[in-house]
Amino acid sequence: MSVKIFSVCLCAALLLALFPVKSAAASPGDLSAQACVLMVAETREVLYARNADERLSMASTTKIMTALLALESGYPEREIVVTDEMVRVEGTSIGLLAGDTISLRTLVSGMLLESGNDAANVTAYAVAGGIESFVELMNTKAQEIGMQNTNFETVSGLDSENHYSTAYDMALLAACAIENPLFRQICSLESERVYYGNPPYARTLSNHNRLLKSYDGAFGIKTGYTKKSGRCLVSAAERDGVTLIAVTLNAPNDWADHRKLLDYGFSVAEARNCTELTAQLPHVPVVGGDASTVRAVLAETPSIDVTQSTPQITAQVFVQPFLYAPLKAGDCIGSVRYSLNGETILEVPLVAQSDVSCTTSEQEAAQETDKPSLWERIKSIFGRE
Repeated sequence: MSVKIFSVCLCAALLLALFPVKSAAASPGDLSAQACVLMVAETREVLYARNADERLSMASTTKIMTALLALESGYPEREIVVTDEMVRVEGTSIGLLAGDTISLRTLVSGMLLESGNDAANVTAYAVAGGIESFVELMNTKAQEIGMQNTNFETVSGLDSENHYSTAYDMALLAACAIENPLFRQICSLESERVYYGNPPYARTLSNHNRLLKSYDGAFGIKTGYTKKSGRCLVSAAERDGVTLIAVTLNAPNDWADHRKLLDYGFSVAEARNCTELTAQLPHVPVVGGDASTVRAVLAETPSIDVTQSTPQITAQVFVQPFLYAPLKAGDCIGSVRYSLNGETILEVPLVAQSDVSCTTSEQEAAQETDKPSLWERIKSIFGRE
């Protein structure tokens, strides 16, 4: 069955006229970062940038990709037995040894909280069978996300000649990663009690991200440092329904940089009710019902993070040309897709506003269909199957 599409569009200027914009600072102020980006997570709109496309080493923020792929591989509670080959890596560690048993979920915690290089290596073997195969997955995922100036060579973020990314690309990765509920949950933990070893025993992993304790609304994401890269930090924070991503590469004073960036972002961005975009939702024809149509209504209030510079937002309404009775109020009968620059940023289900029962003739026809045939009745008399 084909789908009807009703298109409506509202310019940002009109949307902003309906909702006054917050007063805001002109810029985040002085920053120490060589490269940085401040992005609205939902729309991917860049609010501030410096050297956003400069290719730089990104240290252990690399583990955002490694952790995301681990969770997307499925079965996070499955257990892995560590081999000596898996833990042949230098740098930070969560203390994994050959013979240890650990879950994939705990490996993700080991990467995002303690930044364990051994956890990243074990993940690569568990998911892809080895480092090289896993790196291929990382670069494939990077292309899917739109990270056009990124190349992964290590799974942990250790320096390598052709291991690089940009502040913009890392912001894209972060925005994608926090859409995974389990990733978001883990990266927001200040600490976690976990079990692994041979046999497994309780240990506590502590998050290196100071913003979790010092910045209101912060919930992630990942720190990083090597001599080559300098201090790297990818953070996320949410306030009043707005989620922001901040990225700094080679930033000697990264904690202060991120507070400035996030403060600026929350001064210019806010969540807006976008029901005005779909004020005229359709009545959908119903076949065989005691009502000829049913009204489509939004299942939830659509809210999109916008700023003064947000470009045109459009909405498309998708419904079937007609529906069959019976229908219950709340039955899903379509959806509304909200788009920015041609990319879908939000999709909200459409549901039936009211019940629609079958007409009497339709009910009788249904009952007649349910009656046993003559042959079935004869078989039941003689007890034959």
